Amino acid sequence: MNDIEFILSELKSISEPDYLKKMAHFGIDISKAYGIRVPHIRKLGKQIGKDQELSLLLWETGFHEARLLATFIGDYKQVSEEQINAWVSDFSSWDICDQACGNLFVKTPYFKSKVLEFSQAESEFVKRTGFVLMAEAAVHLKKEPNETFLAFLPIIEREAYDNRNFVKKAINWALRQIGKRNVFLHEHAIATANNILAQNNKKANWVALDALRELNSDAVLTRHGL
Repeated sequence: MNDIEFILSELKSISEPDYLKKMAHFGIDISKAYGIRVPHIRKLGKQIGKDQELSLLLWETGFHEARLLATFIGDYKQVSEEQINAWVSDFSSWDICDQACGNLFVKTPYFKSKVLEFSQAESEFVKRTGFVLMAEAAVHLKKEPNETFLAFLPIIEREAYDNRNFVKKAINWALRQIGKRNVFLHEHAIATANNILAQNNKKANWVALDALRELNSDAVLTRHGL
């Protein structure tokens, strides 16, 4: 199952035009979308299996669901820095950004350098990518040392003022996930949130307050034995 036209026809066959309204409601760009629920796309991806060449071809079609499928079937071991840069420059929806980061980019040797690069970008979705990579790393890279995440916290503190919806939510996500990783990072994430509040910047306050709400919750404190 590796013919592009056949796969696009398969996607069309499982589309729900009415679902486009829900996608738009959640801030997803539907300018070139079929209207397909993610579990259906993921199921198709499992049927296809890993195929890096096909992943790149699907991305080039520009269709929203084809690009999501591309993130599911891509082989992170074959993802180049050039591919990351090219795909990130194409991002126009948070869901594709997040799937590409979680399924592919965070597993590459480039993820730390891309955090540093993208987290200070001007473009909303490029900048989001930097912080989504932080969050995904905190959740999935079990062997990554604490020092990696300690280096991310000053970036979070520095950029917390960015009140653009898809950026601030990713910054908040990164801070929360780092703080939930272990007791040591929990302490430093709390300190970072308090430093953000000390900036007296109303635009930054939401990032810190929302993170503190979860990091000081009974569920997180119990998990950390606090």
